[in-house]
Amino acid sequence: MELRLLRALVVAADRSTFSEAAAELSITQPAFTKQIQQLESLVGAPLFRRGRQGAALTSAGSALLEDARTLVALADRLDERMRRMARGDAGHLTVAFGLSSIAIAPRAVAAFRAALPGVTVRLEDMSSARQVEDVRSGELDVGFVRLPAPDDLRAAPVLSDRLVIACPPSWDAPPVSSDPAHWLHEHPRVALRPARGPGLTAQVNRYLVRIGSASKAIQEADDLQTVLALVAAGVGAAVVPESSRNIAPARVTMHHLSGEYVRWEVGVVWRADNETPVVRTFLDEIARVAAAADDR
Repeated sequence: MELRLLRALVVAADRSTFSEAAAELSITQPAFTKQIQQLESLVGAPLFRRGRQGAALTSAGSALLEDARTLVALADRLDERMRRMARGDAGHLTVAFGLSSIAIAPRAVAAFRAALPGVTVRLEDMSSARQVEDVRSGELDVGFVRLPAPDDLRAAPVLSDRLVIACPPSWDAPPVSSDPAHWLHEHPRVALRPARGPGLTAQVNRYLVRIGSASKAIQEADDLQTVLALVAAGVGAAVVPESSRNIAPARVTMHHLSGEYVRWEVGVVWRADNETPVVRTFLDEIARVAAAADDR
């Protein structure tokens, strides 16, 4: 069944004459009449009675009209949805972020949702390694990961982060002008469980090896908020991303570190063959949010 024939039936039922119906569909009256005749041939019965007062539905036409109207409306809605998806303002998006992007990723998603409410978004927290796997498999559309990204994924830098020492409020600050290896050895340290933050754990371990520190964590936690809560409670210090300042209790003080392995870049990754209009629109929104953050 051709949709154009059902549309001809619906439009003819809503107009007084075939000439008005033809004008509605932007075709000639002979072409419109031919469409009705084709449909009548398929049904095996006349669908309209034509007279001086115009065209009126027969019983066969009335029997078909409701289903024809439903199918035409469904087709129109589907067509509109496809157009919106092609424009990037409808569809579904799956996004994940890690510790270093905990501030910018939710902001980008919020701005994206406000601009395109027709797109549903799922946002998850996971490590960079897991994000790379899920982007590759198609479970994720976009991930916020540590750079550099694997060569088989497309990537764009978003922000940089650095290690800092988070200290309880009553503690003396670590030395700024010299390597804090001795200070870290003399003070208890808490840390994120490696399985929950393998990228951060590797970054911290590289830094500790670089400065010659043998500091070991006396307690581990499953999330960075808990690590910082332990710091605030005086359990120990922690080497954390500076971006965690956004979720740290006010009593926690943070002190910059310097040298090798202190800084790293964070970017977004996606698959080249999955750069849909929705994904492209979200990437543009990330760029705007990141630029706004840099301006502050």
